[in-house]
Amino acid sequence: MGDAVSDFSHLDRPVNSLSPSPATQATFAIGDERTASRVVDIITESYPSHDLAIAAFEAAGGRWDVTMHFAEAPDEDVIRALVTDTAGEAAAKSIVFSKVETKDWVKASLADLVPVSAGRFVVHGSHDRDRVPVNKLGIEIEAALAFGTGHHGTTRGCLLLLDQVLHQRTPKRILDLGSGTGVLAIAAAKALRRRVLASDIDPRSVIVARENAHLNGVGNLVQAVHATGFQSPHFAANGPFGLVLANILANPLRQLAPALAAHLAPQGFVILSGLLPHQASSVVAAYSGAGLKLLKRIQIENWSSLLMQRR
Repeated sequence: MGDAVSDFSHLDRPVNSLSPSPATQATFAIGDERTASRVVDIITESYPSHDLAIAAFEAAGGRWDVTMHFAEAPDEDVIRALVTDTAGEAAAKSIVFSKVETKDWVKASLADLVPVSAGRFVVHGSHDRDRVPVNKLGIEIEAALAFGTGHHGTTRGCLLLLDQVLHQRTPKRILDLGSGTGVLAIAAAKALRRRVLASDIDPRSVIVARENAHLNGVGNLVQAVHATGFQSPHFAANGPFGLVLANILANPLRQLAPALAAHLAPQGFVILSGLLPHQASSVVAAYSGAGLKLLKRIQIENWSSLLMQRR
């Protein structure tokens, strides 16, 4: 069996991996790796706040098997429609939905994942705590609590761009917008030993980010708050920001461009991710119109990450 095309869920959203009722499993086969990868990306993009675990593995004969676990029963017609649009009607018709025993799918799925290195950062689970090199900054994310383990291309892209920014400058005020598990805020706090504001629209994400910050010894540096967009006094009180990290999705990133630019310090940096490759240009255009310039664009596992700077 080959390597997984993608890890689980999307971005850095925390999930409740233990469900009081049986989970729903959906399985089907696809003929090639490229299509399997697209299916995984589209479904994870479409379910950013659901309790979802998804992976694709190479099977015998070059076939790829896709398996999804939902803590709550999904709309089967929606899943079939997404698969139809990406892999064709035959693949959608082959999907088999079934109930499976309650299980900590996140912990079980992540148990065999190795630490992920991104520049000076290494993201790992508790079982790999002793495998972090002495010259690296370890970020521990407990598998049973949340996704955002660093294995997803968006998180890795952000960490790599963060490392690049920190080689050039030491931002005094930092914001992790849409922080999810808090992995990016923790990375910045560990590297700079400065306070970082982390915000999310999901109250559960805020709780998980706080727990992870304490787990990583930066609970006094990461201020996690519940906020929608920039509609909170925390942003004015902590800004303007020399660095903003926003690993969200294309549509909200485009909508937030004017407000984000308004909270950015002169020559401040912005790291944007959660973008499929075809979405990157429109996001660049939105932020260019708000007074930022593109410095770098990287692509990892079919996800684009952008580094931009205020002119």
